[in-house]
Amino acid sequence: MNPAFAGNGAPATAPGPWKRYVALGDSFTAGLGDPEPLNPGGMRGWADRIAEEFNAARGDFSYANLAISGLVLQQIVDQQLGPAIALKPDLVTLSAGGNDLVFHRRDPDRLAVSLEEAVAALSATGATVVLFTGPDWGDTPIFGHIRGKVAVFNENIRTIAVRHHGVIADLWTLRQLSDPRMWDPDRLHFSPLGHHTIASMVLDTLNVPHSLQPLQPKPLPAGNWRETRAGDLAWATHYLLPWMVQRVRPRGGEGPPAAKRPEPGPVFGGPGEAACP
Repeated sequence: MNPAFAGNGAPATAPGPWKRYVALGDSFTAGLGDPEPLNPGGMRGWADRIAEEFNAARGDFSYANLAISGLVLQQIVDQQLGPAIALKPDLVTLSAGGNDLVFHRRDPDRLAVSLEEAVAALSATGATVVLFTGPDWGDTPIFGHIRGKVAVFNENIRTIAVRHHGVIADLWTLRQLSDPRMWDPDRLHFSPLGHHTIASMVLDTLNVPHSLQPLQPKPLPAGNWRETRAGDLAWATHYLLPWMVQRVRPRGGEGPPAAKRPEPGPVFGGPGEAACP
């Protein structure tokens, strides 16, 4: 592990016996840019990669990912906070506000007010809460103009983490993200290598031993025939079927987008496997 990732205003925790991890957020947390047909929604991402490492370390681990692409901060709070608390996690990651700053040019101080209310509610449950600073888009022609707002929002996030005993996963200081290979061709989301690098940073920040190596993204573990069949079913249910329905259903009849993994359960395995209560 690289201890340089730990700290920066929020000390790393000791290795924790976390059993239930719930991720909240938008496309960043849903894993956009890291395609994987066997995963729910057809995406993998840093949160899945973290869960895979926890799953490998203990058999009673469960994981839910409530992220939905395109949501702004208040939508994440309104739609995901209550369900997340109801799942009784002992580890939570929350990333929100990027769409507000990039697409809506909202005030970072006002965003921080809503964010702090959500973090206070999550922290009150006793869960470890991990917050993300925004990346440094200073070298990006398209998004360089919001660099100042991102920096202000990041300082608010650091303050919130200190007030509510949160942990900072610091994308702003993650210099590896200056490598173009870390980014999706859209220059807004991360590539598989970027998601892998972020997952490694988060685990390092939490002081969790892991098997992720720099610049070497891990493939999904090879499974037996039963796991493969379960993976095929998950892919058809969460990826192929919605894709087909989207093309035959009239646009006006579409329902709200669904969370990636709304119920806690094993990272791998069939839908009949029960999660720990």
